[in-house]
This record gives sequence, structure tokens and C-alpha cells, in this order.
Amino acid sequence: MPTKPPRKPLTIGDFSRADGARHPHHPRSYEVSDQAEIREVRAVRRIGRQRAAAATGAGAAKGVVFCSCGDDDGTAHPTPESNRLLDPLSPEGIPARHRARWAAAAPEGLREYAEALARGEEEPAPPRGVPYAVVFGWLGAPRAEPRDAAWLLAERAPWRLLAGVGTEELAWAVRQTDRAGLEGAVRFFASEEFTTRHPKRRRVPDTARDLLLRHARSHRPRDLAVLERRLLRTPDDRIRRS
Repeated sequence: MPTKPPRKPLTIGDFSRADGARHPHHPRSYEVSDQAEIREVRAVRRIGRQRAAAATGAGAAKGVVFCSCGDDDGTAHPTPESNRLLDPLSPEGIPARHRARWAAAAPEGLREYAEALARGEEEPAPPRGVPYAVVFGWLGAPRAEPRDAAWLLAERAPWRLLAGVGTEELAWAVRQTDRAGLEGAVRFFASEEFTTRHPKRRRVPDTARDLLLRHARSHRPRDLAVLERRLLRTPDDRIRRS
């Protein structure tokens, strides 16, 4: 018996509260790919359309015209149901679920930090005693839902922990990390966060440099040229293509 193909993800746009409050780490738009959550969104959109239609009908009977321009998804007329489900600050909403799933998947030692960001703390205290090799692994780990409501957190959180770390410490972490960590390390060392550093802060020991270049050649060739230019053997010599 043929089965229906899974529905494409729904894109949820910006949500504006009447009081103007926002979750500091919520993206302007995100995707919902879980089928049960898609059904929930469609249900609250249906409620919105029905109530808008009822209001339009009641207004027409009194000679009043309501404009529903752009309300093709039923969300231009908020309902308690849509607010509860789609408000990023709602503890029962889909964004809160996505953030909670992301935090629960964080490596041990980083989970408390992830949970603080998920709750909406703007600058939680960084975790102590967690090797930067673990943070590289957090940055490089594949995500099943890269555009869900937590994707911005997933992108920003590891960078926050790596941004102010000295190059020597980062290079040592490269030697200690695993394949996922090397993925994250290449992303970091090829990023603007690293490449805008003063040349004296871009000096990377040969062992770490070779690990980064080898991983980039095999798995992230688009980053190879940047790494070769930016990873310096000495304060004034650039890496040569091997």
C-alpha cells in the first residue's frame, strides 16, 4: 500500500507580542518539520481563519468591511491557541520545545549552559572545567533539524565559548578532539572570528595545523584555501599550500 510522502517543513515567520517582549536568541523565522507539530500549527491556523471569517461575516451584516489582506495562513488574527503554540516566550510553545530538545542534546558539562540560553538568559556564565575539545565537538555535531527554532542557539552557543580563547589553548584542543570536533574546529579557524585576529594570534603549532588542513581537504574543501592563508607558522609567515 503506497504511503504518503512526509510533508515539507513549515516555515514560521516572526512572532510579535503586544508587549514587545522577545526571546533574545529566537530567530526571525524557523522551520517545523515534526509531523505532529505541523498538524498543531495547521489546526491553530484553521481556528484563526474561521474566527476571521466569522468576524467578516458579522461585520458585513452590519455594513462593515474587514480587510484580511495577507492572512492566507490564518495567523494575522491571533488567537489564544496560536499565541500559546507559537509565542517564543510560551513555555508550552513549539519554540520552547525545540530549544529544550537542543539543550537536552548538549554534551555533558555544557547542558546547564545550554539550558540557560534556552530559557532566555542573554549572557549566562560559561561552564567551568569543560575541555575546548568538547566545545569543538558541540560546534561540529550534525543537527537533524538545522532550521528549527533552536538553530540560532546551536550556531551561536559554541562560538560564544570559543571567541575569547587563546590560540594556543584552541590548538591543544584540536589535538584532543574527535572527528566531529575537527569539523567544528575547521569551521572556527576558517571563520571571521579567527581570521580577523592580529597575526600574532593566528600562530598555530604544526601538529594542530596539519590536523586542520587534513580534515579540510577531506571534508570541508571550501575552507582549505582560507585555512592555508590564515593559519600562520610564525607571526609573519603564511602557510604554503602542501
